[in-house]
Amino acid sequence: MKKLEIVIRSEKLEELKKILEGCEANGVMISNIMGYGNQKGYTQTYRGTKYVVNLLPKVKVETVVPEDVAENIIDQVVKEITTGNYGDGKIFVYDVQDVVRIRTGEHGENAL
Repeated sequence: MKKLEIVIRSEKLEELKKILEGCEANGVMISNIMGYGNQKGYTQTYRGTKYVVNLLPKVKVETVVPEDVAENIIDQVVKEITTGNYGDGKIFVYDVQDVVRIRTGEHGENAL
């Protein structure tokens, strides 16, 4: 099993949700976050004063899926979510050792 943490532009959330639904990802957690990567934010001038905005709004989507589904999701996200500009986001992939469904006590992929 793999845990995917997908950090994207907030305007791409609906497209990502469609990808996840199409790949039958059972559970999804979505968080509004702020951060920066290579672009380090931007400089803005307001009434003659320069402001450095280095924390940009992003959305983090987390899901745990079987390994074969994870590869499919990654491929589709890279193909469909990209704008070709800095700030498109990142996908972090983690190995998941076990999952336990609290209600039934099921383990592994059956608990997803």
